[in-house]
Amino acid sequence: MNVLDPIRELTAGTEYEGRLYVVGGVLRDRLLGRPFNPDIDIVVDGDACAMAAMIYRAGLSEHAPVTYPRFGTARVQVSGVPVELASARSESYDPSSRKPSVRRGSLADDVCRRDFTINTLIENLHRPGIQDLTGLGVSDLQARLIRTPLEPAATFRDDPLRMLRAIRFAVTLGFTIEEATWQGVLDQAHRIDLVGDGARVVSAERIRDELIKIVMSEAAARGFELLRESGLLDRTIPELTGMVGVTQNEWHAHDVWTHTMLALSALEPSASLEVRLGILFHDVGKPATRSEDERGVHFYDHQHVGAEMARTALTRLRMPSDVTHAVCDLVRLHMRLGEVKPQWSEAAVRRLIRDLGPYLNDLYDVARADMAATQGSKETTDLSAVRTRIEAANAAMNVVAVRSPLTGSEIMDALGIPPGPVVGKAKEYLVNEILDGRLSPGDVDGARDAVRRWASALDRDRQ
Repeated sequence: MNVLDPIRELTAGTEYEGRLYVVGGVLRDRLLGRPFNPDIDIVVDGDACAMAAMIYRAGLSEHAPVTYPRFGTARVQVSGVPVELASARSESYDPSSRKPSVRRGSLADDVCRRDFTINTLIENLHRPGIQDLTGLGVSDLQARLIRTPLEPAATFRDDPLRMLRAIRFAVTLGFTIEEATWQGVLDQAHRIDLVGDGARVVSAERIRDELIKIVMSEAAARGFELLRESGLLDRTIPELTGMVGVTQNEWHAHDVWTHTMLALSALEPSASLEVRLGILFHDVGKPATRSEDERGVHFYDHQHVGAEMARTALTRLRMPSDVTHAVCDLVRLHMRLGEVKPQWSEAAVRRLIRDLGPYLNDLYDVARADMAATQGSKETTDLSAVRTRIEAANAAMNVVAVRSPLTGSEIMDALGIPPGPVVGKAKEYLVNEILDGRLSPGDVDGARDAVRRWASALDRDRQ
């Protein structure tokens, strides 16, 4: 809380002394013994925009405040920490919009407009001592309950995003959603809707940010179960709910959804967003590709179908393009490490390394979690043995760095051809010759002879 000291000192003896209140996550996390929350909210019994200007004039904030006079809010940065200032207010909402009609209000009004009782605790900046104006904040923290300060219908009607936040807080804090609050989520889940044709009350970006926090939590599987049970998943990522109840072959003891949740739980806490989303979507293509015959159940090409389904879902969520691209590649490639067999040649291993490229380490994480969630498998892959072979192949040759010994111009001169797609194919051929051990990486003369033989063979095939 040291970041608050300069603000406390600045306002001592001014009209703001005794009229600034820390509220929300900072106090909640302090009582829970959690690490310091870097987002600080201060309620101002007065003009928050004027308070922000005062902080800036005093040199406490390096940047001019961002102000929203219509809503009575402002944001500054003190010692690099964002501080949100808001005039004590009450709000009312049009059901079709998340933008409130705001008027000045009391501290009690301001507390009641907040999302959950555990976020309603306040502390006067100049007179330490936590106040619990609802009478429920401290007891709900102790009971580990997520509860709305008003009737759930009113809280969620004002801001439907709070339904996703209820699940996010439940999984990140390890709390239970209070019964009436959960019923409120069930009743109003339809107001979070990215797949329908109606007007969007909540933006895809805001929904995406909450879903990211859920998937990044150590209890991500519980979060997605709650999203599914509430109906919120059907309205945000319906591709995932299609996995529920889809039975698999004899290698699996669980349906596709349960398997996916087990795999999500098997990830290390340090797993990246891309890996977590890769696991979440790795089998999303199975329902669409499921077939059954006398030999059993099959999911032919599910990895490619799943990659496109993941792209559709992540695009809907406005996920950053680099994240979307990486996740789709992880889904497309998620089976490759499991395909490695002891009898594979060194050339085959080098080709695999080349194909997996920058995703190799992430695919180890995906494969480990996928296998951990597969029970009763008739066939397993020893990932440690696979990794040993890959590391040995990389030690002998920097596979990813292999390039064609000939430039495009040299290939055109050797073959007597103009620029075109054949040049790229020739480069690819020469790279494969190196990976297969038939050509040394720096052998320019050998590469020229090899590409001429390759081109002659192509000509013969065309005749």
